[in-house]
Amino acid sequence: MKMPSTILETERLILRELAVDDAPFILTLLNDPSWLRFIGDKGVRTLDDARAYIERGPKAMYAREGFGLWLTALKVDDTPIGLCGLIKRDTLEDVDIGFAYLPAYVGQGLAYEAAAATLAHGRDRVGLDRIVAITAIDNIRSIRLLERIGLTFVRRIPFPPDGEEVNLFGVVFQPVQRSAL
Repeated sequence: MKMPSTILETERLILRELAVDDAPFILTLLNDPSWLRFIGDKGVRTLDDARAYIERGPKAMYAREGFGLWLTALKVDDTPIGLCGLIKRDTLEDVDIGFAYLPAYVGQGLAYEAAAATLAHGRDRVGLDRIVAITAIDNIRSIRLLERIGLTFVRRIPFPPDGEEVNLFGVVFQPVQRSAL
């Protein structure tokens, strides 16, 4: 079996592609109360559902776009703690950065570490000029994290499937000035 590709490494984290073997972790994360409150119920109730979510979501996006949501694990022992990555949604013009973590790993700077590295990857390796993000209006932790990595509030937008308003944040990268030789 092919090992999942490592995308990024930070001081404390490894971000890698999801594999179907990550289904137990995905089942736990997608049913965490904070995921359900701020991201929404994806209907993942069994390991088979979690495997299908991985195949139809992140793995399909890796194949289509070359990026997607990546599993975020502690470098020290490979413990999965959350997801962070770049997403191309049909409903947004630009690629967005998304993240979610198990409660035991919130408040330790890990989400910032992963999100800052992901943003830099989107700019430097993927070549994106702009990256956006969406949050629930009352998701204060995510709003603060987005502002900390350099995104600013743009406006509120209706978001499918129910049209509920969400915050749209964004950042536009300045073109790199290359000196003449």
